[in-house]
Amino acid sequence: MSSEFPLGDCHTHLDQYPSAEMSEILDRARESGVAFAVCAGTTLQSTQDCIDLAEQHRPLYAGVGIHPMEANEPVTEDIYAELERMAKSSSKVVCISEVGLDYLPASPDHETQDQVFRQHIRLARSLSLPIIFHSRESHPEVFKVLREESAGDIGGAMHYFQGDETTAREAIDCGFYISLARPLTRLPELQKVAKVIPLENIVLETDAAPQPFKKYRTNWTEPRHVQSVAQTLAEVKDIPVEEVARVTTANLVRLLRLERLINAG
Repeated sequence: MSSEFPLGDCHTHLDQYPSAEMSEILDRARESGVAFAVCAGTTLQSTQDCIDLAEQHRPLYAGVGIHPMEANEPVTEDIYAELERMAKSSSKVVCISEVGLDYLPASPDHETQDQVFRQHIRLARSLSLPIIFHSRESHPEVFKVLREESAGDIGGAMHYFQGDETTAREAIDCGFYISLARPLTRLPELQKVAKVIPLENIVLETDAAPQPFKKYRTNWTEPRHVQSVAQTLAEVKDIPVEEVARVTTANLVRLLRLERLINAG
């Protein structure tokens, strides 16, 4: 991977890794051409952990949010105030993430999820922060909320995208990028979608988190795996991987308004 065109990772859960591993994880990322990564909060505590991690490590940034699978209670005035305080507490906070809807059978009450999601969008709009959103078995409902809350005014990305072309184009129409992860490397139907979606509408991610169910630690997803996603996308589109890196990283820098922070760094 050319150092002239570094990669960015739109979405990780690196706060779930032991802190003792972080330096090696970031070393492996850098060696794979990955210059920066965003750590997404999933609870109030996880959000604070992500901010702390971003403050400690220059390549890391943080997202503030409560994951829909953690949306067990409405966002009260106090919870909103705490989310707002954390979002304002550090210049390394660059998005509202991970938020959205999840309609798996075991997911929290849908009405509560809806309220939590809307409150996060309102917070994002008030702070002019983009939204990185999660949607599982809930695409029509997610797009309805995004449109009703005018989320396109600040934009963001549809995290860990695995939908069809119609879903991708609706997300783009709502004002959001498509964030592709490792499923791209193994799902032919997703590759067909990626082939026809303009590169200008795509960012890359890993959703990196500890994976103890995998036999070997070396197979756990880390930010370094953005490189394989970029390589697959290049092959699917029949373009140089350097072009994928250049355009998707520029998209992500623009999406997260990182120009100022990177230049200041």
